[in-house]
Amino acid sequence: MTPEELSSRHPRLYHVTDPESWPSIRALGLLCTSRLLDLFEIDGLERTRLERKRRPVEEPLTHPQFGRVVLNDQMPLREEALERCLDDGLAPADWLAILNARVFFWPDEDSFARLIGGRINRARSRDVLVFDTLSLARAHETRLEICPINSGATIRRPARRGLGTFTPLGELSYRDWSRKRGGRDRVREVTVRGAIDDIADHLIERRRLTPS
Repeated sequence: MTPEELSSRHPRLYHVTDPESWPSIRALGLLCTSRLLDLFEIDGLERTRLERKRRPVEEPLTHPQFGRVVLNDQMPLREEALERCLDDGLAPADWLAILNARVFFWPDEDSFARLIGGRINRARSRDVLVFDTLSLARAHETRLEICPINSGATIRRPARRGLGTFTPLGELSYRDWSRKRGGRDRVREVTVRGAIDDIADHLIERRRLTPS
């Protein structure tokens, strides 16, 4: 799939975050959890807890130079359920490390609207960062992936997941990707491995959503 093909189907990408993180995001870009833990010098048992275990609540990080960020919670994910739907010999800690190595985007407004409107989130303030898909995909094509499931949730009947869940953008055309997955799936997430340090080149809008 080319950046043009992805953008024709999903012209905007949406990243949802805590408003307190905006000053750091503006200064540093969007960093995956693992990169943030590197930057904020978090190691040892605390790093293991944040990177390889489920985060039941939001986790603020502070640094004298880089300020404050808030790691999103992982409330929709249950390690017991995750263990039952993992392939390729992965353990829950492995999957959590895979998630924490990526920056995540919703590919349409309906998807993040369901997230925002859920019981967990409707009482929280949120920033929604809206990006131009074509610009972002062209700049980060070699690290951009598509995903057919909500990879951080195990609610109800969780989809199986493993090493092939995230597909590099250029690996297959959309038609071949869809055929490979039985023609039933659609893009549910777009991810970038590592970090996006040039967000100003791709950011279209920042929306502040307050509790209703």
